[in-house]
Amino acid sequence: MLTDRYGRTISYMRISVTDRCNLRCRYCMPDGIERIPMSDLLSYEEIAFVCRQAADLGIGSFRITGGEPLVRKGCVRLVSMLKETPGVRRVTMTTNGVLLGEHLNGLLDAGLDAVNISLDTLDRGQYKAITGMDELDRVLASIRRAAGKLPVRINCVICREINDDAPGKLATLARDLPVDVRFIELMPIGAAKGLETVPNASVLARIEEQYGKTTESPGGDGDGPAVYRRADGFTGRIGFISAMHGKFCAACNRLRLTSVGELKPCLCYADTVPLREILRDGAADKEERIREKIREAVRLKPQAHCFERRENVTEEKEMVRIGG
Repeated sequence: MLTDRYGRTISYMRISVTDRCNLRCRYCMPDGIERIPMSDLLSYEEIAFVCRQAADLGIGSFRITGGEPLVRKGCVRLVSMLKETPGVRRVTMTTNGVLLGEHLNGLLDAGLDAVNISLDTLDRGQYKAITGMDELDRVLASIRRAAGKLPVRINCVICREINDDAPGKLATLARDLPVDVRFIELMPIGAAKGLETVPNASVLARIEEQYGKTTESPGGDGDGPAVYRRADGFTGRIGFISAMHGKFCAACNRLRLTSVGELKPCLCYADTVPLREILRDGAADKEERIREKIREAVRLKPQAHCFERRENVTEEKEMVRIGG
């Protein structure tokens, strides 16, 4: 078991496999970002090696992210590799949904436990304005194909300047399908620093104004901080991840592994622990050295983020460079 300086058990790792994406969302990967050379990205074998060491230390849950993970060839194979790793109890993925439909059967065969799909609007014109692409129909088709086959969560980021009118329409997905629609408060990282966060309390008020009072619905996925509510007549649930106005750092259980092999203890700060040189130096003792680096990253975890004091945020990379 891995425990940090504040008594938190670290049991969850988010793994970015690429900085590339087939969308250009304004708050994540606007046009003009320089791409990382493929030779600098960890191979799937290197990622699996790190995950084996993490699992031996007690981290049992892994989420594959990007960029967009499904744009990297062979991503389904990584799911299989992780599911076959002793000590791994859960492998999930976050995707924008554009390619999910065509890869869904392979992911199910590989043993994927759940999928999060990023979607910030149901308005076609607004979707294109946010993402730079006209792919809404493919994403909705992916959601319909996946719903009922494995747990599906729709992740929605609401920005005052972009999609402030979207929550009510997005909630219809939870009304009509067995999916959870989750609203995530925007964090001031990279291109998002110039955008205004919409508090989740405001989002809930608008949803209840449209659909009636909601009730608490206990039971998340065990890895994240989402709080769920249910409205009468809804098939799925509405969830809230309130990073800005409901600070949940006291229960943080995660590390991040970037696509270039850096362990990141906290999204807010630039501090990282590099692994790539160890993975590629050919030394015989790299298993223990990687485990010690994982322990080091856990020791470096701060007590809390400081997103509410933007002048103290030291992370300057775009979100796509860090991993969703």
